[in-house]
Amino acid sequence: MYKITLIFQFSLLGLLGWLFFQNEEQPVSNEITICHTGPSEMIAFLDDPNFVSFHPAPDPFDFEGLGTMVSFPTADGKDASGYLIKSKEPSNQWLFVYQEWWGLNDNIKEESDKFYNDLGGKVNVLALDMYDGKVTSNPQEAGTFMRGTDEKRLESIVMAAKSYAGKDAKIANVGWCFGGAWSLKSALLLGQQNIGAIIYYGMPVRDVEQLKRLNSDVLGLFATEEYISKAVIEEFASAMDQAGKELEYKIFDAVHGFANPSNARHDQAATKEAYGMALNYLQGKFK
Repeated sequence: MYKITLIFQFSLLGLLGWLFFQNEEQPVSNEITICHTGPSEMIAFLDDPNFVSFHPAPDPFDFEGLGTMVSFPTADGKDASGYLIKSKEPSNQWLFVYQEWWGLNDNIKEESDKFYNDLGGKVNVLALDMYDGKVTSNPQEAGTFMRGTDEKRLESIVMAAKSYAGKDAKIANVGWCFGGAWSLKSALLLGQQNIGAIIYYGMPVRDVEQLKRLNSDVLGLFATEEYISKAVIEEFASAMDQAGKELEYKIFDAVHGFANPSNARHDQAATKEAYGMALNYLQGKFK
């Protein structure tokens, strides 16, 4: 009886020791995940008035688009929606477009039309509604919308769009700010169906192991700023290199949001150059 009790005590001590060391290792793993998440990192900027000041209320303008709003089911039991411009002829080539923090507004729809026209109408263009119908021109409200996003819901929207495009679809991605971050995140989620990603001043994923899963190169069109800073961009470039992925990027001498023509800080020269680089990149993907 004494021997059995002693063996049980030693076994219990061993089990407690194993659990202790398992718990000791866990925080390190969590820290690695949090540090390089990309889109969700931008939530921290919303409490900084200087970051908000980079986003003056967009100027209103008259817009009549080429596309129509469509909806499609998501795995979480809801529906997602987007602004779709179908190719002139049946095509498996798709461009997913990702909104700024304002929501799927007329500026993003106009940019979608522009890409569609300049790609010769040969590509299906789908601008995803990542806020489920919420749109604003108020910076404070935009920050509230962005803060209120749920990562799993956003991922389900991307995956539903992938299903909507079809299993044979070849998909490139482009987005600005919040959407710039999601352009890269989308490229990671799309797996082998992804053929390219363009980041306009969005926070990139910088985890090497995640980036190894990329099925394409990336084009980065960044601004001169302290948030998605030169140091962040260089860290991203280093991570891409370690992952064995190609990255072309430029840091423009312009403010965050420079490519939005409805933005009072709009920089026409930088916008023209950046768009030329983006279009050339996409034309290389959609042959």
